Order: sequence, then C-alpha cells, then structure tokens
Amino acid sequence: MFKILEKEWLNVNTFKMVLDAPMISRSCLPGQFVIVRTDEEGERIPLTICDYDREKKTVTIVVQTIGGSTVEMSKKEKGEFLADVVGPLGRPTDLCTDDIEEVKKKKIVFVAGGLGTAPVYCQVKWLHEHGVTADVIVGAKTKDIVILEEEMKAVGNLYITTDDGSYGRTGMVTTCLEDLVKKEGKEYDHCVCIGPMIMMKFLSKLSAELGIHTIVSMNPIMVDGTGMCGACRISVGGETKFACVDGPEFDAELVDWDEAMRRLGLYKPAEAAALEAAKK
Repeated sequence: MFKILEKEWLNVNTFKMVLDAPMISRSCLPGQFVIVRTDEEGERIPLTICDYDREKKTVTIVVQTIGGSTVEMSKKEKGEFLADVVGPLGRPTDLCTDDIEEVKKKKIVFVAGGLGTAPVYCQVKWLHEHGVTADVIVGAKTKDIVILEEEMKAVGNLYITTDDGSYGRTGMVTTCLEDLVKKEGKEYDHCVCIGPMIMMKFLSKLSAELGIHTIVSMNPIMVDGTGMCGACRISVGGETKFACVDGPEFDAELVDWDEAMRRLGLYKPAEAAALEAAKK
C-alpha cells in the first residue's frame, strides 16, 4: 500500500499526487515511469514520473482522467492509499545518463503538450540542478488547461503557447518552435518532445527540417509496462521495439509514426466505454 501524502487538482481533469514511495524515489531518474493500481481489482496504469525527492522518499505523479481507471484513482484523497506502485521502470532519458559535461555543450529545447508537461518538468528540473538551463515550450488548447507553469518557470526558460491565443503565444507548439528559430534567432541542436502522439509526429517533422536532433516519448501507447502484452510494440529504424522496456524514449526520425498512430487508435473505443461506465 502506498500512502497519498498530497493531492492537488491542476485543472478540471488533471490532478497531481505525491506518494510515499521510499524504494522508488531512491533509484528513479527522469524519463522512467511507474505502474499504478488504485485497488486490488484495478487496472495497471503506466504513469511517467513527474518528480521525486530522495530525502523525503516521495514520488510525484500527474494523472489525467481519460478512462475509467483514472477516474477511479481521482476519487482517492490525501491520507488514503493506492494498492500498488511499481517501479522505476523503463530507461532514463539519455540527458541524465550521458556525460554531464557533454550535455552542457548542447543547446536544448523541450516541447511539451498537455500531460507531457509532467515528465518534461522532471527532466528540466534535473538539468537545472546539474547546471544546465534549457528552453521549454508548453502547448495547450486553452489557458485553463496549462499545468505546472510556476514549477517550470523555476527551472527553465518557459514559452507558453495556446491554440486559441487565450494565454501566452498563439498557435501550436510547431509554430512556436519555428518562430523561435526563424524569427527570434534561437539555435538548438537537441530537442525532447513529449505529448500527444499527433503533436510529436508533426513536431518531429518540423525539427528534422530545422536540423534539430529530436527525442520523443512513446508513453501514450504503453499498457502493461513490462513488455509482456505487446501493446506498445512499434517499429524504430526498421526494428521492432517495445516502448515500455526499450524506451519510452526514441529517436524521432526513426519512429514509424503511421504504425504508432494506428496502434494508439486501437484502444480508444475501450477507453471511452470504461470512462462512461466509471461516470455512472
């Protein structure tokens, strides 16, 4: 059992939980994820780590209520318990395992969309603590669903863009990145992009045109988290990979985006049905 030490709603359908997780916090790194079950009958949910504190022995997750299981998890409050939290799983981001002096030579930009802001924050914070300051583009449809703004400002150079122009810049993250490079003279040689699959696909296409090496996270298609179910199987550079055990991060130019998009769509009907059932 894992105690919920803090719970906070970040917007109408996204909440943050700080969990008492001594063993996970001791060894996890940015880019990794945990598998969470609300109760003994609950679904296994893979969630990328948003933050951790080795001294306080805590791990922070950010959850969006997009399916039945996440709706059930949202009903848990501070002081209550989650049945299982397993991790850390997956491979840490290369930025946290490569030689830090080489990382400091890179001109890095992060691009986050929606819930992808949470795992991006974890990486940007780690870099900040190791003397590396990166630019961060956070995209959202409207102002109301922007999350972790103040936290991100504290560790990186933040650019917020909204589709409807209700906050920050106007337009999608691709427009913001293109403007920063072509109109404002920014130079980048490394990009980490985490968010909805369609966003990562088009951002990767743009970054290739701009000559920016880009890493993406395939966490949107993870299900079981151990490589046994095969649900997150994708083609990367012509080879079969599993997002949960080989990733979740991969070189964007090597990902077969059409295949990945098709695989993501397989689960939407089941998710919609489970969500409706949970609301009744």
